[in-house]
Amino acid sequence: MPTERQVYLNGDFVPESQAKISIYDSALMFGDMVFEMTRSFQKKHFKLREHLERLYASVKFLRIPLKVQIDHMENLCYEVAARNEREFQADDEHRLMISISRGPLSIYADVFGGKVEPTIVIADFPLRWTVAGMGRLFDAGINAVIPSQRTIPAHLLDPKVKNRSRLHYMLANIEVSNWAGDDNWALLLDPDGFIAEGTGYNFFIVKDNIIQTPEGRNVLRGVSRAYVLRELAPQLEMKAVEINLDLYDVLTAQEAFITATPFNLLPVTRLNGVCIGDGQVGSVTRALLSQWSKNVGVDIVSQIKAWDEGRAGRAAQTVTPYKYKSQT
Repeated sequence: MPTERQVYLNGDFVPESQAKISIYDSALMFGDMVFEMTRSFQKKHFKLREHLERLYASVKFLRIPLKVQIDHMENLCYEVAARNEREFQADDEHRLMISISRGPLSIYADVFGGKVEPTIVIADFPLRWTVAGMGRLFDAGINAVIPSQRTIPAHLLDPKVKNRSRLHYMLANIEVSNWAGDDNWALLLDPDGFIAEGTGYNFFIVKDNIIQTPEGRNVLRGVSRAYVLRELAPQLEMKAVEINLDLYDVLTAQEAFITATPFNLLPVTRLNGVCIGDGQVGSVTRALLSQWSKNVGVDIVSQIKAWDEGRAGRAAQTVTPYKYKSQT
């Protein structure tokens, strides 16, 4: 009898196709939800605790009355993954998605017998869904495109809180989708005109042999970003700094790259179609990827390229967390 992956939903484990939240949930009404998405290497979860610590910081910032303690939440994540292991192919990696909202709004409490509480959802699906098709980008790099859409500054909606109010990301992706050519990914400026972040990734350059990334003021401070700054760079005996970066800094850099949990690190070889450095993947980018792969015991590039070969059924997918293409 066919089975399907299980999702943790407010104390129960339910089939993935039946995991639903209320139409009155604050997440739907206001985008009032915080979340984290993790990955594994050889089925071992990477930086899960760090992701959960950021999640709980977001919960505290939004004053969501969550009663589940972080240790229990971590155990639930491991249980979800264990329950779903048999539904994964041998070469799959786990992609956990942990989402927490305030729950149904209190004005609708009568629908729920007077009881309203935060909504907790923990889902698990194959990482390849997110990254299949990206393999060639490790060789060619992406073209970072600056859209007219700016980041929302911290004094209006703090991007350090990883939330589901992400319409500005989608607007940036839609605009960049009109750029000619392929592999165009949105890179947003902050209100002061400095480089901020992408629509789901952090940005870095290498200049004067120093790894540089935008200050953490108006960006989501990624777990992968922190891994580069605090672990990989020291391992390679390279200096890494947070600093204001403008377009001039990027165009005069030796190389550039981006980080995010699913693909870890991708080269950026162009900005608005103009080559960064010599327009090739840089030596520092390669060294960071190599060290990351060594640390986790997985050849990150080879793994994603292998998934590219089996992406039938998803080849026509046009909308991703990082870019958007019109269906017309």
